[in-house]
Amino acid sequence: MMQKFPFLLFIILSFIAVSCKKTDFNNDKMIFRYNESSGITTLDPAFASGQATIWPCNLLYNGLVDLDDSLHIVPAIAQSWKISNDGKVYTFHLRQDVYFHNTDYYQFDKPRKVTAQDFVYSLSRITSPEVASPGAWIFQNVARDEHGNPKFIALNDSTFQIVLSQYFPPFLGILAMKYCSVVPHEVIEHFGQEFRRHPVGTGPFQMQMWEEGIKLVLRKNPHYYEVDEKGTRLPYLDAVAISFIVDKQSVFMEFIKGSIDFMSGIEACYKDALLTKNGMLQQKYEGKIKMLTSPYLNTEYIGFMLRDDHNDNPLLKKEIRQALNYGFNRHKMMRYLRNNIGYAGTSGFIPCGMLSFDPKRVKGYDYNPQKALELLAKAGYPNGKGLPSIPISVSASYLDLCQYIQHELGKIGISITIDVQQAAQQREMMRGYKLPAFRGSWICDYPDGENYLALFYSKNLQPNGSNYTHYVNKQYDKLFEKSQTIINDSIRNDYYTRLDSMLMEDAPVMILYYDKVVRFVQANIENINPNPINMLDLRRTIIRK
Repeated sequence: MMQKFPFLLFIILSFIAVSCKKTDFNNDKMIFRYNESSGITTLDPAFASGQATIWPCNLLYNGLVDLDDSLHIVPAIAQSWKISNDGKVYTFHLRQDVYFHNTDYYQFDKPRKVTAQDFVYSLSRITSPEVASPGAWIFQNVARDEHGNPKFIALNDSTFQIVLSQYFPPFLGILAMKYCSVVPHEVIEHFGQEFRRHPVGTGPFQMQMWEEGIKLVLRKNPHYYEVDEKGTRLPYLDAVAISFIVDKQSVFMEFIKGSIDFMSGIEACYKDALLTKNGMLQQKYEGKIKMLTSPYLNTEYIGFMLRDDHNDNPLLKKEIRQALNYGFNRHKMMRYLRNNIGYAGTSGFIPCGMLSFDPKRVKGYDYNPQKALELLAKAGYPNGKGLPSIPISVSASYLDLCQYIQHELGKIGISITIDVQQAAQQREMMRGYKLPAFRGSWICDYPDGENYLALFYSKNLQPNGSNYTHYVNKQYDKLFEKSQTIINDSIRNDYYTRLDSMLMEDAPVMILYYDKVVRFVQANIENINPNPINMLDLRRTIIRK
């Protein structure tokens, strides 16, 4: 369908979207430009499993609910909802002014309003084995009818209901994931698997053109339902242009030239050019670009495999795991290896930015080599004498961190062997409990502490779960299960801090750091604030001329 565009128009769009500076085209148009080095393979929200896909899907689609920048659940297409007293029945009342896009490749006969039946179709589609969505797991707590179909129910055109098999506190937050976006059955039935290239949603932008690996252009949806406080229809931008330059140094140069409006994250090839060692913007860029930061719900850690397969595994001794935790300076590591982009991991597994993060109550590990030596002696290895070398598996991207830890622990007699592996191979071996220790990370799927603490619940052992450390603690399991019966968020978060403290005492992991969202934008870009899940929201973004 993309071939409908005349060749000349394609060249003009590409020129406008990437090559030109803003002053080179109509000054009354605001076109926001960013690069996606990882590429985009689909615009079907059923497959929105990585940031590269999630960002454009957030621009193209809406779901029942959304998250604000403070991770509070706010209305989207559902203007209100009610949860039954037992926490199992969710009833949503839909807005009556939300319509699917009309595009060059699919035109509805008349304005196509979203109904409750569209949500029955869209969410059921995620659970379908034929679709094979990677998001099917999010509905594992949804009840099934006598035919095995999930209980997604349209009570009428504007009332949608979901019935759970058991109470699950984070469920409402799960519904904010892009997997849960509403899609029109007619378009999917028309295009089949090619819906990935012909997206039709309800979001603030709709697709203009996509030349895979070269350019993706989204234009403003003129009928988007949201308005600002003055009644002006959102979004403010006229279009979004996404390029696909692979080389990160080239992306940086294009950004510095002003050909790209926005960069997310920091890469080793340009971090020192942009940032001081303290993580501040280099003085020469002040007034030219803006640096925006916020906590990122991502915990970086080293996990210890605690399954008792080998009697000579020293990591089965808690004192050894605690000694490792005390044996290196996280603050120093962040300053010299990460330019302070992130927060030293001296609290629990739940990261900074999560509502249940509580560093005053959850005490992790800070640098204390004397304490580490005392623990080594208690474990039967005074000054590390007789302690076997501990292998840590890591991908090349994190080699510098592990080399730093190796050097620091060597000072107190702990020998570390670094095993560099391909990331995919490392994940496979980690899931098979074949690695004594491994570098891992956990980015939140939904904003509830359960998403982090579930990694240590014994019923989530592999091959079907995410308990990669094989941590088993009956007291932990009992408290975890109790936490999932608590409806009140404050009380449930109190359980989460107790669970996190229990983890830190047992030390099945070594927290490295809590990540930080860092965004660089041109000085004339406004309203593109970072948030703890690093979602790209351009509804209110403005480009000043």
